[in-house]
Amino acid sequence: MSALEILGIAASLSLLAGWRLYATVLAVGVALRLDWWQLPPQLTNLDVVSHTWVLSVSGLGFVCEFFADKIPWLDSIWDSIHTFIRPIGGALLAFSLISPTDPKMQVIFFLLGGGMALLSHTTKTGTRLIVNQSPEPVSNTLVSLAEDATVATGLWLTMTHPLLVAALALIAIVLCALVIRFTWKLLRKQYTWLANSVG
Repeated sequence: MSALEILGIAASLSLLAGWRLYATVLAVGVALRLDWWQLPPQLTNLDVVSHTWVLSVSGLGFVCEFFADKIPWLDSIWDSIHTFIRPIGGALLAFSLISPTDPKMQVIFFLLGGGMALLSHTTKTGTRLIVNQSPEPVSNTLVSLAEDATVATGLWLTMTHPLLVAALALIAIVLCALVIRFTWKLLRKQYTWLANSVG
């Protein structure tokens, strides 16, 4: 497996962890446990996510997150709690892709993985804050289901087309940055309007 493919897998798993950490860990763990995803020797450290205890904890987290993410405002509370958990999870997934014999690259992948997970988590959190302002709950559920589908598709592409996912990860990073910028401007505008209305 080429360095670009490994980088693509690391970037993809980190970005997906920022949206759905437990689903990402669970899906990768199950795929490895059932031999649906054959890893080359240099990536066998990732096998740790197929351990029974890791599968159990990620499975429980997945069920809780799946339902919490469909309820307006509860999803934002859940996202706030996971502001520290998802980036660390994304960092550890990227870290586990590098051999312990190369600690320098492990640190680099840990930092990049954490940064990408934080980027996608921030995008998700900001988007949900805007969606939650809608008085009806349907839009929140639809956005959540769209995120579920995106993560499922991303995981499938990561396991089957690592070179393609490397290019898609770059596009996702740019899109996340643009969404964060737009969300920040919109929230700041609303805050200013609210402050002027109260004042």
